[in-house]
Amino acid sequence: MPSNMSRRTFVGSAAAAGVMTVLPRHVLGGAGYVAPSGKVTVAHIGMGTQGLRELGALLAEPEVQVVAVCDPNTDTSDYVEWSKGSVRRTIRELLGDASWRAGDDGCPGGREVGREVVDTWYANHRKNDGFRACAAYADFRELLTREKDVDAVKIMTPDHLHATIAIAAMTKGKHVVMHKPLANRLAEGRRVIDTARQTKVGTHLLAYGSGTANGQIARRVKEGVIGPLREIHNWSNRPVWPQYTQVPTDTPPVPKGFDWTLWLGPAVDRPYHPHYTHTVFRGWYDFGGGSMADMGIYSLWPVFTALALDAPVSAEAWGSHTCAIVDGVSRPVQNDAAYPAACAIRFRFGARSDMPALDLFWYDGGMKPRLPAEVEAQNVAMSREGILFVGDEGTIMAGFHGQNPRLFTKGKSEPLSLEGTDDGDAKRNAWLAAYKGEASPGSFPNAASITDAVNLGTVALQAGKRVDFDSTTMRITNAASANAYLRRAYRPGWEL
Repeated sequence: MPSNMSRRTFVGSAAAAGVMTVLPRHVLGGAGYVAPSGKVTVAHIGMGTQGLRELGALLAEPEVQVVAVCDPNTDTSDYVEWSKGSVRRTIRELLGDASWRAGDDGCPGGREVGREVVDTWYANHRKNDGFRACAAYADFRELLTREKDVDAVKIMTPDHLHATIAIAAMTKGKHVVMHKPLANRLAEGRRVIDTARQTKVGTHLLAYGSGTANGQIARRVKEGVIGPLREIHNWSNRPVWPQYTQVPTDTPPVPKGFDWTLWLGPAVDRPYHPHYTHTVFRGWYDFGGGSMADMGIYSLWPVFTALALDAPVSAEAWGSHTCAIVDGVSRPVQNDAAYPAACAIRFRFGARSDMPALDLFWYDGGMKPRLPAEVEAQNVAMSREGILFVGDEGTIMAGFHGQNPRLFTKGKSEPLSLEGTDDGDAKRNAWLAAYKGEASPGSFPNAASITDAVNLGTVALQAGKRVDFDSTTMRITNAASANAYLRRAYRPGWEL
């Protein structure tokens, strides 16, 4: 195929010239075969730990073809993973090569690793499809300019790049599937949602479908099983990454093959340091969204949907601190760069005709709520992660994603029955619909309220006080200085 001709243009021209041979489906690829000209072409942006962990499912999808990968890192073994050797084992399985990079016990990643996996997997499993070689880019902007035939992108980058890449892709008419969060600034999250509505492309936030049981619990609450709902408490074992307390002062060299300025993207300039990057980015205000952006979107998005919650009217946060001895004096460390090792955040929602005012509490870093008396009386052991719904007439307690819910009322405890199941096929159908440009229940606009809440919690942490939020004007009304935390300070040339 000529380099200046798109896949569809080539296919159409070849058909018009009568040079294409139509073979029976069973000859080409068997049941479920989709001709290359009918596949959704996807560019995979972000080839780090999680991107590589999820790549296999995308390659195995018969209606999808990955045609390009993108990452500012070329090929290294200095990534961070959750269990030793897990990413390398995943790659070996995808490649069908148990000896791949034998002797290298680091965690691999980068665009060339991604390209190798894509090309090898297709050669081993779909050789009859005749796929062209996967392209690899350092800069997503170059990818979007040159890969005109791409239908959709999957964004698996650090949080601070989510809005920038998603908006650029949607503006070019690409459908977008993205890992949580939509953005790590409230104003950027709204820009992402507005762009999705204006461009009408297919969108999907991959947190959709997890925590489904929490939504089912919320629907039972609306039926009145615990009376009027007053509080929701959700706690997580996150962070599971190092939570740094100060900006690094040493300046190690940028690793070979890593484009630091591209990784920074819209974030303001600073010297490279590994404490900012691979997998540990989430703990920094500039690069991540903290523990709630990591896990709270999974557990609470279904609750927001079931209860039809809007943006919170206020948020108040309390975080842990550390101390350091300077010149013989111990003082608290002033940390305005990173999330605390542990925190609690209280969100308030106004009363509505069908629901009284509601408080929602988030806890992380080992912090947990105090149990209501009727639950504590049952000698209940609290798991490391969970969720609690507190009403005037009882309490429901469950695992973080709604597992094993129990109803506590009037001195007794019993399992809470739920309707429906956590359907894996429904999750697949949702993200596949977005890749095709169809409506998805996990669309970006459907995540508007939970996105506001997560980012408003960060504002409260940074402000160090309660912040009252006017959703209509997108303003903090009681602390003018806190409005600065709604937006990002952009590096020149990267403004949104």
